[in-house]
Amino acid sequence: MSNVNVSKLYHFDEMFDNIFKPNECYKEYFEWLKSEDLKNLKKKQIESNEFFKKTGITFSVYGNLEAEERIIPFDIIPRVISEKKWMFISKGIKQRVKAINYFLHDIYNQQEIIKAGILPLELIKNNNSFLNEMIGFTPPGGIFTHIVGIDLVRTPNEDFVVLEDNTRTPSGVSYMVENRQTMLQMFPELFDKIKIKNVTNYPISLLRSLKECYPKKNDSKQVIAILTPGPHNSAYFEHSFLADEMGIELVEGNDLKIKDKKVSMRTTQGYKPIDIIYRRVDDYFLDPLTFNPKSILGVPGLMDVYKSGNLTIANAPGSGIADDKAIYSYIPDIINFYTGEKPLLKNVKTWRCSEKNHLKYVLDNLDSLVVKEVHGSGGYGMLIGPKSTNKKIESFRKKIISNPDKYIAQPTLELSTVPVLTNKGLSSRHVDLRPFILVSPKSINITPGGLTRVALKDGSLVVNSSQGGGTKDTWILEDF
Repeated sequence: MSNVNVSKLYHFDEMFDNIFKPNECYKEYFEWLKSEDLKNLKKKQIESNEFFKKTGITFSVYGNLEAEERIIPFDIIPRVISEKKWMFISKGIKQRVKAINYFLHDIYNQQEIIKAGILPLELIKNNNSFLNEMIGFTPPGGIFTHIVGIDLVRTPNEDFVVLEDNTRTPSGVSYMVENRQTMLQMFPELFDKIKIKNVTNYPISLLRSLKECYPKKNDSKQVIAILTPGPHNSAYFEHSFLADEMGIELVEGNDLKIKDKKVSMRTTQGYKPIDIIYRRVDDYFLDPLTFNPKSILGVPGLMDVYKSGNLTIANAPGSGIADDKAIYSYIPDIINFYTGEKPLLKNVKTWRCSEKNHLKYVLDNLDSLVVKEVHGSGGYGMLIGPKSTNKKIESFRKKIISNPDKYIAQPTLELSTVPVLTNKGLSSRHVDLRPFILVSPKSINITPGGLTRVALKDGSLVVNSSQGGGTKDTWILEDF
């Protein structure tokens, strides 16, 4: 490889085998890469980050005082997955998402899974993500979670396993699209040389999927809006990006009011009724009359309009119960209960600290486990035992003992790596993958790719952008 060194590969790297030979799906890319000069690649890396700055691709990191706007780091070495592997992943994701929607419908209606003794009642009854206000209600088309993000990791046996289900308001899809646009701009010749499945049509697919969820099928002129908490939200760039790409309105709570039993938005011509809201506001802020009375982010009376059938909300309020990390541990049973099938994609082994025997095991093995808050996200509130000090482990032990229901634990996985570009050449970093799924009464559509998040710190397992992670373009090959 001309002027591009390959160093520090871990046990299972997706691009190279143990003797630095490129794996099959990377061969075409590697042929191109080895003819490239390191100086030129580094220049392209700088240009790509400048492109992100000019485009305004940012996220917010919340500290003790105020949010800080940052450019999300982007690495120009793509992650490549074969079409055959992707087909298997897609089948597993469709099975999982279908079962999750069955589960949500059941848990808010007949609760057959509890009656059958598969899921403990306490897991629902004591869970803040379960909304009593949704009991007995079925959303239009029977769909609870319309936009889903499934977090996958790859292990040394080359199997993808599910790390998390994101069924509330999954974010990151704008980075997936912008990563591809950036690569197309930086390396147009690569996309002529290698056949890669398209991800940039996601906004069009999202728009079509949302329209298919409209309750009144005889009306072809649905009005759709994205409800955002506003510019200070960490994912505001994404809200704005999707609204622009779909050609729909981006609104805040104070732009809306209930008028003639419809949610309407303020326009220069007066108030205009909305049929579908893609909400990026959390449940408890959606409607101050139903949930948090102090909320200024939502719309008073929104839930009444929703439950009357005059509005589609994606994702449905209460859908977050399905991505609770304790519920996650029951997903294999949920899949089997509702579909009669064995899960195609495995879960990571999970210990629930709410259970006595699980708690004992976790406390006895804290130095080798990853411990997470049941409702945590963004890489916060977690312990990575093998990379923690004794002092931090003992501090976390006290937290778990004082509130065991709040935590689950998992083994420390040996995640796959993909090379990133450094000043000295290529060096491996751990990655995960978040494919994005669109669900409507007509179809389950999985964008062929997703967001690869990469832990840019050498040896780190934390890929979240707020914790020092970055992103890569994800290539699904055609006809491979």
